[in-house]
Amino acid sequence: MEMIIATIIGLVLGGFAMFAFKRIQEQNTKKTAQSEAQKIIQRAHTEAAKLKKDSDLKSKDFETKARRTAETEINKQKSTLKNKETQLERRLKEVEDQHKQRNDDNDKLSSQLKDRAEKISISENRLKEVEKSTEDQILFLQKKLENVAGMSQDQAKRELFLVMEDAAKKDAAKRIAEIEEDANKEAANKSKAIVARALSRFASEYTSERTVSVMSLTSDEMKGKIIGREGRNIRTLEAMCGVDLIVDDTPETIVISGFDPVRRELARRTIDKLMEDGRVHPARIEEVVEKQRSELQKSMKEEGDKVVVELGITGLHNELVKLIGGLKYRSTHAQNALNHSMEVAHISSLLASELGYNVKIAKRAGILHDIGLASDHTHEGNHAAVAADLAKKFGESEEVCHAIGAHHDEEKHSSILAWIVHAANILSNSRPGARRPQMDNFINRLKDLESLSNSFDGVIKSVAVQAGREVRVLVESAKVTDDQSQMLARDIIKKIERELPHAGSVKVTVVRETRAVEMAR
Repeated sequence: MEMIIATIIGLVLGGFAMFAFKRIQEQNTKKTAQSEAQKIIQRAHTEAAKLKKDSDLKSKDFETKARRTAETEINKQKSTLKNKETQLERRLKEVEDQHKQRNDDNDKLSSQLKDRAEKISISENRLKEVEKSTEDQILFLQKKLENVAGMSQDQAKRELFLVMEDAAKKDAAKRIAEIEEDANKEAANKSKAIVARALSRFASEYTSERTVSVMSLTSDEMKGKIIGREGRNIRTLEAMCGVDLIVDDTPETIVISGFDPVRRELARRTIDKLMEDGRVHPARIEEVVEKQRSELQKSMKEEGDKVVVELGITGLHNELVKLIGGLKYRSTHAQNALNHSMEVAHISSLLASELGYNVKIAKRAGILHDIGLASDHTHEGNHAAVAADLAKKFGESEEVCHAIGAHHDEEKHSSILAWIVHAANILSNSRPGARRPQMDNFINRLKDLESLSNSFDGVIKSVAVQAGREVRVLVESAKVTDDQSQMLARDIIKKIERELPHAGSVKVTVVRETRAVEMAR
């Protein structure tokens, strides 16, 4: 029991000793920490004082440098301002010198103008005196001429007018006879053209010698196959295609004759197919002809579609598109009808754009204006009327139909579109090189017209325009008066009639103008 109590007392004393030790240790630690804190605070005060001292020194250095920099910049600015003031003073002096020089020049020019005005005034007075003297001289000469001629000025004028009237009547009578002769020739040519066009559309067998196509064969043996036994094959070909086949002594060549180019193309395609196949007999010929006819119609439709797409035209009936493609196999005066129609369409669109008209409608009427050439003889009437009827039949507007029907003056033009298509058709037909005349002859004709006009005195320059139908002559106003211009035009016409009898109808326009030119300085 005593041991337990001793143990407890020992533990209590030990705990107390431990508590006292820790208490003492904590106090020591606290004192140590306070001592360290005091040291840190002292060091901080020391560092702060040092930093403050350094900062004061740096601020003083910065202030000194800034003051020096500012003084340097101020001195530099002062120097720059001084230089600019010097330059401005120099420029002001130069401007004053220039102003003074200009004032001197103006004074000098004013003096010159005053002298020139005085000279002009003197010249005008002299000119008036000369004019008065000239008028007096003219009056004197007129009186003297009247005394010598035994008639007054009015009587002389009447005599001159009578002479000129007689000459004019003779010229007019001659001109009337020439116009009648030209009209008869033109009527004959037009009648021939109308007959030829009608025959080309009718395309009967008895007129087959008018148009031919030459076709090459692979060998002379093919000629015998085409003819066939007792001529059965060639008769079948002619009957099915509607053409004449001419087989002569020319090696490896056969001639396809017929007015209708579509039929000739059908015959050509058929023969090509037969040569490729090698089997030639009546049944095979009939089969190939029907197939090629279908292929040809399809080809015309494709050609028409290509043209319509190229022109940007929409909404055309398929039959009209096919007729447009059929123009590929038609021609007038060696000008392909399809190319001509495309030209008319393009020219019509250009004219329409210049006039502010609907370009698409103009193209539409232009490409359709000659589709009557692609129709066969079942449609009666001239090709313009047939084209208008076909266009109306397949849903084209009344304005387009009228323009198509009037493009050859068969109808009276009653719309802008009709005049546009009419003008485009003439331009396409009459442009150099479009039809039979050769380009060299055309150029030589223009050169002859210009050189002939330039041979007259007072002519500055001559220009042949409108494909040689008109010559415009520019004359010197100092050498040729207004009255002389009229006589010059008549003289040029007479010389053209005498030296270029085949030039046709040529209009001569004499242009006289007065130009006043001054130079501003």
